[in-house]
Amino acid sequence: TGVIIFLGNLIISGWWKTMATRTGNPVIIAFAQRQTASADLWFAGGGLLMMLIGGPGNVMQHHLDFLHIFWLKWGLWMFVVVGVIWGAILVPLQIAQSRIARQFSEGGEVPERYWKLERLWLTFNMLTTLLVLMSIYWMVFKPTY
Repeated sequence: TGVIIFLGNLIISGWWKTMATRTGNPVIIAFAQRQTASADLWFAGGGLLMMLIGGPGNVMQHHLDFLHIFWLKWGLWMFVVVGVIWGAILVPLQIAQSRIARQFSEGGEVPERYWKLERLWLTFNMLTTLLVLMSIYWMVFKPTY
């Protein structure tokens, strides 16, 4: 459930935020920015919490040695990379975008700085989505290369 909530939030946040940005309407863009930040806090954060409890619990319940099981190790490391990108890059980008969006939330022009941050956010959001999908691949199909 945590994986579904987490991945669903990554994909849907990226979609709605991109669609709002494409309107060029500062009020819609600011609204989408606020909602994306809120959804990340509640849904990505909630899904992450569920995975941090359920994942290690499942490993312990089945007595798995995650450092020596190829598929489990790769799946976990990809997820760790996602966490680092999310915490070190995506969250600060969203905070900066939210601060800028407050200035144009009632209308006005969207500054170039916001657009630059938006492109970075979209790039790293797509990267984390791809890494989560790869992590899910390792966890579901359990390849034994």
